[in-house]
Amino acid sequence: MYKDWTNNANELSKLLGEVQKGIPQVAKGFSSLARAATADGALSPAQKELMAIAISVAVRCEGCITFHAKAAVKHGASREELLETIGVGTYMGGGPSHVYGAQALDAFDQFAAA
Repeated sequence: MYKDWTNNANELSKLLGEVQKGIPQVAKGFSSLARAATADGALSPAQKELMAIAISVAVRCEGCITFHAKAAVKHGASREELLETIGVGTYMGGGPSHVYGAQALDAFDQFAAA
């Protein structure tokens, strides 16, 4: 295990709660955008979360990996789908993204086992 992703999610949620208190309108707008972007449509919520993981790996956002891996598990994404997603993220982000892909796999596996 690389890190405790559940603890990471909890700690980041607390920090984001503080941001929300400081800039409530921005946080409210971002939350509305997130709900609209991940709603069921032509693409399922699981597919959208996998897309978010690929982008998270490519741009090297550990916090994004945390939340989107958790959501991908919640929406029923499979480990095989996640592994292919990591491949796309690595392709788009290069070598450093390969390391973040390994982190995304660790996060997904921990959330799936919970």
